[in-house]
Amino acid sequence: MNGCALLAAAARCLAEADPATKAGLSAQAAAAIRAGVLARDARDVRSPAAKPGRPRRPALVPPRQLPRRGLDQPAGRAALVHAIAHIEFNAINLAWDAIQRFPDMPAAFAADWARVADDEARHFTMLRERLRGLGYDYGDFPAHDGLWQMAEATGHDVLARMALVPRVLEARGLDVTPGMIARLERAGDAATAACLRVILREEVAHVAIGSHWFRWLCGLRGLAPRETYFRLLTEHMAGGVRRPLNRQARLAAGFDALELERLEALCQ
Repeated sequence: MNGCALLAAAARCLAEADPATKAGLSAQAAAAIRAGVLARDARDVRSPAAKPGRPRRPALVPPRQLPRRGLDQPAGRAALVHAIAHIEFNAINLAWDAIQRFPDMPAAFAADWARVADDEARHFTMLRERLRGLGYDYGDFPAHDGLWQMAEATGHDVLARMALVPRVLEARGLDVTPGMIARLERAGDAATAACLRVILREEVAHVAIGSHWFRWLCGLRGLAPRETYFRLLTEHMAGGVRRPLNRQARLAAGFDALELERLEALCQ
C-alpha cells in the first residue's frame, strides 16, 4: 500500500472478490491511513466503481426466498451466522465505497470509514471462523443484497448515504442483536453469542460515525437534521420502522430523544 493514493486503495479493496483477501487488504489500507501513509492525491481523479467485488457464492435471492430456520439445530444457528457474516461482508464494501464515491469529503471522513471497514473485516473473519466451527463456510447458504441496493439508491448523495445506511440499516442491527444474543444463549450457543456481543459494541460506534457526518452535512447545507432525516426515511423507506428499538444503543450512537420518540411513533 505504500505510495498508493487513498482513492486507489479504497477502489482496490472494493473491487477484491475473495473475502479473505478483501479483509486483509482492508486491514492494510486502514493501518496505512492511520499511519498517514495513505492520503488523497489530487492527481487521482477516477470514476467510482459501480459494483463491488464479490465471490461466486453465496447465491443472492430476494429476502422472502430465504428459508427460516430455528436455532435449536446447528444448521439453523449456522444460517444465522452466515446471514450476519454476509451483512459484515457487505459493510466492508459500503465503507470503502463511501470513501471512493464521495472523495470531496474531509480527510477525517475517509479515516472514519476506513476504521469502519477494518472493523467490519474483522467481524466478517470472526464470523466465518465461527461458521466453519459449525461445519459450514461463507457461501453455503443463500443471501440477499439489501445493503448494496441501498448503497446504489444513495450513491448520488452523501447526505442520503449517511442518513439511510448507518442510521437506518445498520441501526437496525443495534435493535435486533440483543434478542439474537438471548436466543443463542437459550440454545446453548455461547460462542456465537460472544461474537455478537463484540459486534454490537463496535457497531454502536459505526452508527455514531454516520450520525456525526449526517449532522455535519446538514450544517454545511443549512438543513434541519431531524426533519431531513425523517424526510429521507419517508422517501426511501416509506417511513417503515419496526420494533424493537434499542434506545440505549441508539442514544449512544447519536440519535436524540426526539428522534427516538418519532421513530417509536412510526412503529405503532
